[in-house]
Amino acid sequence: MNIFNVLFISIFIYTYFLLTVQLFFTFFQQLAEKNQHITIELKNDLQISGVLHSVDQYLNIKLTNISVNNPEKYPHLLSIKSCFVRGSVVRYVFLPSNEVNVEKLRHMCRQEAKMISDKEKNNPK
Repeated sequence: MNIFNVLFISIFIYTYFLLTVQLFFTFFQQLAEKNQHITIELKNDLQISGVLHSVDQYLNIKLTNISVNNPEKYPHLLSIKSCFVRGSVVRYVFLPSNEVNVEKLRHMCRQEAKMISDKEKNNPK
């Protein structure tokens, strides 16, 4: 893990936060197009590293050329070369810091929050 600095992104998937999911979906799609190497931590504490192959609108992730960060604990996963991870079991996604434009991500989050706020103002309950 200490080969590169990482950015922690917590992913909480709720269907009623579709705009938030769309933001991360677009972000991860751009990383998949670059064949970016990432590490994901699952809710069961398993960490898997690999090349981001694809992501869908539910933030399900497909990794290729995978490796397990704790092979002694998970020896049965050593022979696996690619995997599909359901988005709802992902706790964190670790990304190389040189691939993440933090200011752009903050700006996109602010824009999204403003859109949600404006939508709530226009449609009071």
